[in-house]
Amino acid sequence: MIRAHPGFEPLPAVLRASRPAELRGLRRDGVRLMVIDRAANAVRHTGFERLGAELGAGDLLVVNASRVVPAGVRARRASGEPLQLRPCVRRDGRWDALAVQPEPPFANVPLEPGETLRIGDTAVHVLGRRPDIPLLWHLRLETTDDLDLILRHGEPIRYSYVPRPLPLDLYQTVYASHPGSAEAPSAGRPLSWQLLAELRRGGVGLAELVLHTGLSSFQDDDFDAEHHLFEEWFEVGRAAAEAVSRARRVVAVGTTVVRALETAAGGDGRVRPASGWTTLAIGPARPPRVVDALLTGLHEPQASHFDLLRGLVEESLLRRAYAEAVEHGYLWHEFGDSALIV
Repeated sequence: MIRAHPGFEPLPAVLRASRPAELRGLRRDGVRLMVIDRAANAVRHTGFERLGAELGAGDLLVVNASRVVPAGVRARRASGEPLQLRPCVRRDGRWDALAVQPEPPFANVPLEPGETLRIGDTAVHVLGRRPDIPLLWHLRLETTDDLDLILRHGEPIRYSYVPRPLPLDLYQTVYASHPGSAEAPSAGRPLSWQLLAELRRGGVGLAELVLHTGLSSFQDDDFDAEHHLFEEWFEVGRAAAEAVSRARRVVAVGTTVVRALETAAGGDGRVRPASGWTTLAIGPARPPRVVDALLTGLHEPQASHFDLLRGLVEESLLRRAYAEAVEHGYLWHEFGDSALIV
């Protein structure tokens, strides 16, 4: 049973998008868009393809160019029992990974410290649980190329609301170019090349950064509700930092972009080129200083992403927006509809 957050009703299961727009007879940019206008204290409803009407010359869209890898990796125990490993944090031959059943509902599988798993012919040694996030396992891989291992033995991570496996390309944004995300930075998924070209003609700029996402769920509702923080790798290059400094308004495409930009910002609020691991948590206690607007997918109130929204939007307006989205039948998660906070 998924917990309801105080002040928010649980999301009806029927509103969890099980297929992308293209498999529902729509264009990629044919999803709906809810605009949360903080200055007007208003919520309005439009189509994503009309995003240009909400942006203007001098605005800068900042996107996450990380590419999703098939991070649901098939493995087996010495007994031959199959399981799936979901790496959340990857470092030079070591993973902090979830171990789950290979089929829905993808329940957690307890491992034994000291046992050896195999991914294909590659040995994977179980070192023990990660102390701060005990559903993750410290693993050591006997390979120098874990990305190749993932590409050969993995499939896209999916959750029970997606009943059938889908091709990896359906999880990608059109501009994804740097492989590394365990799950889709899905806020930018509805952006089509046609819409990006239209925005460019209207004077809206585009800048790229990279943040490789970890796992959005540890497959345990009560544990997820505790919002365990883990590190994610990011890179903000010079071109992006300079574009942000020139922008009239910085529009982050996704919470991952907010996290990367705010990590790269100095005490003066200026973004400079930076890279490394970030553990920054954005929320009411640490609101954004660089980001002026946010284009985002729809997150359930118990999700950690929702905490970031609270750093941007007053609680009463956020509750009203959530209620209207439910009332209007908006679809949630990586294949769902979108919201723009201005």
